[in-house]
Amino acid sequence: MKRFGKLLLCLALSIGGVAAAGTPSTQAAGGVKIMLDGYPLPFPVEPAVMKGTTMVPFRAISEALGIQIEWNQAAQQIKATRKDASGTKVVTLTLGNSKAVVNGTAVNLAVAPQSIRGTTMIPLSFFSGQFGAAVSWNQASKTVSITSPKKDLYTLGFYAQGAYGEVSLIPSFSAIAFGWSQIDRSGRFTTSGEEFRWPQPAGEVTPESIVQNAAGGGTTPYLMVYSVDGKLELTKNLEDKQLQEETITSIIDTATQKGFKGIALDLEGLGLSGDKAKVQADYNAFVRNLSGKAKALGLKLTVILHPLNSSYKGYDYRTLASLADDLVIMAYAYEDESGPEPIDKVDEGIRLALKQVSRDKLILGISVYSENEASVNSKIGLAKRYGLKGIAIWRLGLIGTPAWNEMGKSVEL
Repeated sequence: MKRFGKLLLCLALSIGGVAAAGTPSTQAAGGVKIMLDGYPLPFPVEPAVMKGTTMVPFRAISEALGIQIEWNQAAQQIKATRKDASGTKVVTLTLGNSKAVVNGTAVNLAVAPQSIRGTTMIPLSFFSGQFGAAVSWNQASKTVSITSPKKDLYTLGFYAQGAYGEVSLIPSFSAIAFGWSQIDRSGRFTTSGEEFRWPQPAGEVTPESIVQNAAGGGTTPYLMVYSVDGKLELTKNLEDKQLQEETITSIIDTATQKGFKGIALDLEGLGLSGDKAKVQADYNAFVRNLSGKAKALGLKLTVILHPLNSSYKGYDYRTLASLADDLVIMAYAYEDESGPEPIDKVDEGIRLALKQVSRDKLILGISVYSENEASVNSKIGLAKRYGLKGIAIWRLGLIGTPAWNEMGKSVEL
């Protein structure tokens, strides 16, 4: 992956207003909204305006940007540490002191840090300037917009039929899941289905050469296995132990023989009806069997799942995370996919997953069939805000130059 770029320049914020009665130097920033990557950032205490400077809760914004913080009660000091490719930055602030210390050097503050109802408040413009977030102010809507610094996340790209036009993007991803196999309507594994099938060679370019070139360029190739339980084909496989064993053997054989380094399991539609607990137990058993055989051969395993706030309840996130290397939350198709996914639903899907799985095992699935250049970075921003392992893009062939260029402003590609 490319190294981190230079930190974004900070735009100074100065929000004036009439002081509140009884507090001549301070007023609540009534109606002021703080947006991080296009989505509201919740605060334990409302932003306040002091001497024309917007003050915000230090801990809330630090954690949202993935910055480590420490509080020294005796010294009344708060320390923020951020590490990235350019090095380590340590910022120390003391309540009531108008000087901060940045990597050992004193820096003047427009307003000294204050404690409001037990929350340390600092100048937003200072914070963003020190940690690379770009900040802007919209007077008409009373909105502070923060753009988080570019981050080097794990990136998984899905490559299905019709993606050849964007094959040149493969080296930009950490991994690629090639959708060239499926479990068919009879419940059997195949590479010759109608949609998810092994491609035909195009001259000297073969599917095998694409996989080999990906691996040679540092992008881990995964064999994606797709199916949906539309005709109960997955249910049939999960309940027929002999058929399941044949399926898993075929998946492992195909992955190893074709040069893949991992398996991406995308079995959708489980648990829409029926006994949800039984479906979860059956799927856990399938993944446990596959995981054991894959790991014995050095193959990684990614499991792709409906979000927990979807209609499909056949997925036990906690157990599946213990069996797989990571999980992809398919946080899309909440509506009709005719426009950007509702970001509050995506946010909820992440938060529900985090109750069961550690953040370093979660990958946020983003569909560029739904998203566009104006919305995609808000979804990426959520992955950054929650400190997830990375993002998974459905899919190559749909991205387009405008969305790709915007993605490059948020994540290293």
